[in-house]
Amino acid sequence: MRHFALTVLLLAACQDGGAGQMDGAATLVDAPEFPTDSAFALLRHQVALGPRAPGTEPHRAQLAWMADYLRARADTVVVQRFEHTPNDGGAPISMANVFARFAPENPTRILLAAHWDTRPSADNEGRREDRERPIPGANDGASGVAVLLALAQVLAAHAPPIGVDLLLTDGEDFGPGEMYLGAEHFAAQPVPGAGYRPLYGVLVDMVGDKEPRFPQEDYSRERAPEVVDRIWRLAHDMGLGGYFPMRNQGAISDDHVALNDAGIRTANIIDFDYGPGNRFWHTQEDDLANVGPEGLEVVGRVLLQLIYRGG
Repeated sequence: MRHFALTVLLLAACQDGGAGQMDGAATLVDAPEFPTDSAFALLRHQVALGPRAPGTEPHRAQLAWMADYLRARADTVVVQRFEHTPNDGGAPISMANVFARFAPENPTRILLAAHWDTRPSADNEGRREDRERPIPGANDGASGVAVLLALAQVLAAHAPPIGVDLLLTDGEDFGPGEMYLGAEHFAAQPVPGAGYRPLYGVLVDMVGDKEPRFPQEDYSRERAPEVVDRIWRLAHDMGLGGYFPMRNQGAISDDHVALNDAGIRTANIIDFDYGPGNRFWHTQEDDLANVGPEGLEVVGRVLLQLIYRGG
């Protein structure tokens, strides 16, 4: 049943420069199937833990769960711990990135990233009491993590032809002026060591909207245009052009900026129109009622095609 929407969007793709209508169509491979049901279950599990804002018990629980999940599947897993002292002068807060490697011996590698923390406050709520509560983070946090953890399940079962690194960053959404903390820490101190240079990186963020669309983000187009072109053309060749329109949606600051600054050419797959007028973003409505598996599936399918085509 979950493939019905993809069939509908395939028709839209053909009307929007989709499969069969683009120059230089990619050669598709028989990639493993993306486990959509498992991915959405992984999303639900995160939300069930509670808001995963740094310094809270749900945050600690998610870190332990993610590390155990990846240790059971990846070749190597490193928990990269760091501390952040809030701008308001509060006590330092422990944070951690999680870095998992598949086929670590392969020098040809790609990096896939997502942030796992959630916003400590709901800035876009109208009422003060709602603003002061942390967001559930079903889309902004849990969706990208769910895609990467589901990919780990596939990579463990089907050896990839290239090396794949998964980076789950912390502190992306800590607060105004205190964002992208984990990505900046990794960029300054990459786990594999100085000079870490995968072929390219892909950041996955906010992909759980019930009406997913992923236009091209401007910083990605500016800093990693060849990566954007590779992803969006492949999506069109797969018949998913209705999800990946060949238009820009403006510049969005996100973890990919720090990665690009460090020389890792990274594109951001993000749907920055969450609900009518983007009204669910950074609110209490970023919950299970407003997310679905469709975006997880199409992004997961494109990433699997990238991986099993050899990058």
